[in-house]
Order: sequence, then structure tokens, then C-alpha cells
Amino acid sequence: MIKRALISVSDKSGIVDFGSALHKLGVEIISTGGTAAALEKAGVPVTKISDVTGFPEMMDGRVKTLHPNIHGGLLALRDNETHMLQATEHGIGMIDLVAVNLYPFEATISKPGVTVEEAIENIDIGGPSMIRSASKNYAHVVVLVDPSDYAPVLDELSTSGKVTTETRYRLMVKAFEHTSRYDGLIAGHFGKSASTEWPVRMSMNLSRLQALRYGENPHQTAAFYAADGQHKLYEQLHGKELSYNNIIDLDACTRVVLDFDAPCCVIVKHTNPCGIAVHADLHAAYENARATDPVSAFGGVIGFNRPVDGKTASAVAQVFVEAIIAPDFESDAIELLTKKKNLRLIKYNFKQAKSLSSSYPEIRKALDGYLVQESDDHLVDFEDVGQWKVVTHRQPTAEEWDAMILGWRAVKHVKSNAIVYASKDRTLGIGAGQMSRVDSSELAVLKSQKAGLHLQGCAVASDAFFPFRDGVDAAAGAGATAVIQPGGSVKDQEVIDAANEHNMTMVFTSIRHFKH
Repeated sequence: MIKRALISVSDKSGIVDFGSALHKLGVEIISTGGTAAALEKAGVPVTKISDVTGFPEMMDGRVKTLHPNIHGGLLALRDNETHMLQATEHGIGMIDLVAVNLYPFEATISKPGVTVEEAIENIDIGGPSMIRSASKNYAHVVVLVDPSDYAPVLDELSTSGKVTTETRYRLMVKAFEHTSRYDGLIAGHFGKSASTEWPVRMSMNLSRLQALRYGENPHQTAAFYAADGQHKLYEQLHGKELSYNNIIDLDACTRVVLDFDAPCCVIVKHTNPCGIAVHADLHAAYENARATDPVSAFGGVIGFNRPVDGKTASAVAQVFVEAIIAPDFESDAIELLTKKKNLRLIKYNFKQAKSLSSSYPEIRKALDGYLVQESDDHLVDFEDVGQWKVVTHRQPTAEEWDAMILGWRAVKHVKSNAIVYASKDRTLGIGAGQMSRVDSSELAVLKSQKAGLHLQGCAVASDAFFPFRDGVDAAAGAGATAVIQPGGSVKDQEVIDAANEHNMTMVFTSIRHFKH
């Protein structure tokens, strides 16, 4: 039976209706500060916390609920005779339900220029203590930290006069998850502020978005988690549920198109781009991207950084595609694409994603531990290009500059060893993940030949330096006239000499883009 409830919430969503319903069920309500005022204003009788503890709320509200009359009422085991005798002896009344949510620490630290003092004052002390006490005693106390749980609990109370053990257990787990996340936010915020280095301990606040049918393979279980709030970045508009592999490929798509300001299309297969193109006409961008490697594009995942129009959708609908991700889909595109019942259509908030791209580290399991690093969010802009160094006798033409810039943006997203042949508006051949750079170059050339593309006058981009001249010789033989690479090899001069012999132009970026 719920005879006495304690309500103290920062988020007052639905609290008046909840308090009114509890009062109608004959439940005595204890409350604090602003919550008590809101309930009283709505005509709900309230017992002030100070009347229970015998002490006023003090120290600007820092001290109000940390008292045996509160925690004894939460922690006492109702079926333990000693506990109940001690409670009676000390005048401690039982508290059967707690509805508590915490000071808005997350919202506070999200404000630009927040001070340490402001953050400190929004650390809740009494709230987590009450939640933990009630959760520890879930067999006898109902704990609520989420307004969405008010209605289900009221339904059970109205129907049977009690809350089931299963519901109490579920709410207990949710409450501990709530306080764990809260503590993680605090530790993460101050840990990050204390040092420019990675924190000694890392707390990950993740929410499960969905359980997946399986992982990379059917014998592996899997689920998809995201940093709190990040799940708002995408919305599935149509198609089968997303698989583990779909999500990885969709991520690869977004990383590519986020690096381009011009209308861009990328086609990804097994996390590697198999075609990237930019064009004022999105349909042309798609056709050019697909032309890089139409065989690999079959069954791929496609990303756009502009809303998909009907003409583009009509072209995409001609081939088998697993998923499409874009900022939006025009109505005629939706009408066309939804005719394919299994095609997954994902609307993605690219604007918000750009602002968050460097906020979340990349995490990877290795040797029974976890490697953590910043995302490779280095973009190519005019400042970068101005710092690039032409190391050959011949300066690049304007068209070669454009081709090198596109190739450099593309090669960053290809698995190492990575080689990309590119023109000013599209990739022409992509070699990914080979054990030698020459093998990657040969693979890229082979793919371009199969696609019927010509490499004469194009640029070749390498994600890391050429260790020997053979890679440059191979590129020249394929028709490339410009090379862009980080530089930094002990044989740089040999590589530069090779470029000069072939009358190629070569640029060093001093930035490496390994992707293992």
C-alpha cells in the first residue's frame, strides 16, 4: 500500500496531475521548495519537509532532506521487526513512494561560458541520496525519476491499490541508471576541465536506441547505443529495421558528405567509399559517384548532403540499394522510394551533426581494453591549402588543385593503405585496405578501367607518404599528373625526383589520414 509519498522534482512535467491523483487515492504528500509551492497552488495538500525533519531548509537549499526521518522512512524494511521497532522508537514514519528528479546539471553545463560556481550549484546532493535509498529498498518503496512512469504507476494503484514487484524492480533499475548517468556527467565535466589530457577515468553515458536482430553475423548479438540526446539526429522514414552493418555504413556515409560544402553523393560498401562526387545537380552527383565503381555500388548505402529530389530518387530506384541517408526527402522522392518496401530511408540532421562531430571520441576494443581517440575531423579549407607545399618543379594548374582537394577529402575516408584517383568533381578509382600502397594504386586503376573511366590528367591522393618511388611511377603510368600526399618519408627526395621525371606536380600536406 502507498500511504505516504515524497515528491521533490526539478522537472515539474506532469507533477501536479500526479500529486492530485495521489491525494485522491488518500496518499499523504511530503514535498520541498518549488515542488510544494506548485502542488499547493493547485490545491493539493502538502506536508513540508521541514515539518517531517524538524529542521528548516537551510544553506540556500543545500540541506533539507538529509535527515534520519527521511532516509529512515525510505530504508526501513517493513518486514523486519527490529527496523520497525526502531522507527517507532524514534518517531520515523514510513515513506512508500519517492518521485524525484535532479537539479539540471546537464542543461547548466551546456550553456556557453558556464562557470565552475554555476556548475557546482547545480549538483544535486539530496536527490540522488533519496533515489538511492528508495532504490535499495525497492521491495517496499516505489521510486520514480521519469515523468513518463507516473501514469503506469497510477494505473496500477487505481486498479489494485498497489504497485507490482515487477514494476518496482524495473523502476529501481531505471533509478540507478539515472543516478549513474548524473554522476558520470559531473565527473566528465570537471575531469575534462581539470586537464587537457584524457581523464584518468572515463564515464560513458549511453542510452540504448534499439536491440538489433544480430551483429555483423547472425551468431553475434548486438544493440545500438548513442550518447544521450544524439539519437535525435536521425529518423527512419521507411524500410526494414536497421542492421548492425547498415548503421556502420550509414555512419561512413555521413562522415564523407559532412566534409563537403557543395552538393555531394557518396556510395559506401563495407564502410569504404566506392564513389564520391560533387555537382550542383544532385542527380549528376549520384550518377558520377556510381560511375566510379558500379559493380561495388550494387547493394551499397548512399549518402547525400542535400534533400533527395524526385529525379535523383528515380535514378537510385533503378538499382538495389540497402539504405539512403540525407537531410530530407522531397515528397516525389518519398513516393518513389517507398515503393521499395525494404529500402531504408534515413533523415539525418546534418547541421546538428556538424556541431557535435568533435564532441564524442572514437572508441575501439583492443587487447581486452579500449582505445580512445579524437575523431579525425580535420577539414580541408583555404587555410590548409595555403599551408600545403608544392615540392616539384611544376606548379599545379587550377584544375589539378581542385582535383587534389577532392582526392584529399576522399582519401581520408578510405581504409589504409588508401589511394584515390580523382578529378575536380569526382573520384575515378579507389584502392582500399591493401597491404602495400602499390597494390592499392593498382587496384584503383583496375577499378577505373573496369568502369571505363580515363585517368589522364587526374590527381592521385595517398593517405600516407609514399615510402618508395614505385607508387608514383605507377600513378604516372596510369595517367595521373598531380600527386597529393602527407610527405615525411626518408625517401621523400627520391619520390619527388620521380614526380619531376614524369613532369608531375606534387603537393605535401603534412597531415596523415590513416584509417585502420
